[in-house]
Amino acid sequence: MTRHLAQMDPVYVAGVGLHRFGPASQTPYVQLGLTAVRSALADAEVDWPDVQSTYTGTAMLGMAVSRPMLRHLGVSGAPMTQVENASASGSSAFRLACLEVASGISDIALAVGVDKPARVRNARTIAGTPELSAHRVEPVTHYALLAEQYMNDFGVTAEEVAAVAAKNFSNAALNPNAHRQTAYSVDEILSARRISGVLTKLQCCPVGEGGAAVVVVSDSAIDRMGLDRSRCVRVVASVQRSEQLYGAKSFDAELTRETANIAFEQSGIGPSDLDLVELHDAFSIEELQYLEAMGIAGEGLAAKELAAGAFNRGGRVAVNTSGGLLGSGHPVGPTGIAQIAELTTQIRGDAGPRQHPGARTGLAHMVGLGAVCAVHILQGSQSPC
Repeated sequence: MTRHLAQMDPVYVAGVGLHRFGPASQTPYVQLGLTAVRSALADAEVDWPDVQSTYTGTAMLGMAVSRPMLRHLGVSGAPMTQVENASASGSSAFRLACLEVASGISDIALAVGVDKPARVRNARTIAGTPELSAHRVEPVTHYALLAEQYMNDFGVTAEEVAAVAAKNFSNAALNPNAHRQTAYSVDEILSARRISGVLTKLQCCPVGEGGAAVVVVSDSAIDRMGLDRSRCVRVVASVQRSEQLYGAKSFDAELTRETANIAFEQSGIGPSDLDLVELHDAFSIEELQYLEAMGIAGEGLAAKELAAGAFNRGGRVAVNTSGGLLGSGHPVGPTGIAQIAELTTQIRGDAGPRQHPGARTGLAHMVGLGAVCAVHILQGSQSPC
């Protein structure tokens, strides 16, 4: 008999920490990660020796990155595990930390994401699989084609697709940890350098560097450590799936639909119950498609709801208050954990000028190279702010 998170011991996020996302610099990855970890430990009011297990999400740094980073906190003997799952690396590390605490193996676990741009070899090139086409279809071209199809199917304009980026840049401008901190108009976004199809540079996420960390604790650890329960946000669903055959449908959207539906079923929380969504918007069209796949907007209606303000702060459900991948940035390993940090900050009511009123329930969504999808649902125990 299988079990899921809602059937196990309660799990909470007790502390969050970030190192600002940004372009590649001379800052060592050790400093990026340690800044986030120390901030998360301080936020949770937990000491490093209390952490019983660490999961590090990273996609570009190579093997064994945890020890050179974590040894600066002290050698505790607690297990360290490195997690690589493309863009979902941080989300996967967070999921493993949650499952370890929910199972009772540990009371306190750390999930940290850290990355810097590097030259990454594609697994296909070392697995002996021959190239089947003369030229590969780059991710941006894949999403540009999806954008064209979506626009044709539902009568959506290029301006309406670009409005996704405009909304997310307005949020990122209020986020001190965001890669891009400038708000842009739809006209400015459309006049930027065109990358592929209708997608311009400002509709494609920047891949840079950064760090993010969260402290995951059990219910008993909250009492034993005397933690502030009002600041502990419960993780009520953790689901991860890999792709199947979806016929002519977009595998990105269908994988998202499947994963989100399982999370909704397991948690008893539906799309209409969500106050916040942090989703994978590496390209602007993705936000529209994923909102529809998750049932947050009707088919072909996400652009119209966006224009009506439904996904703004103060709207029906605030989407990507962090700025999303487009604004906050996508350093890969830390991205999914930064989503959890943003939801936690919003649910606590600590988001300052980008605070969404009444934030209590949030969903985090990441896709890893199209092949995997992770969805987490978090919920605060206190009344909405």
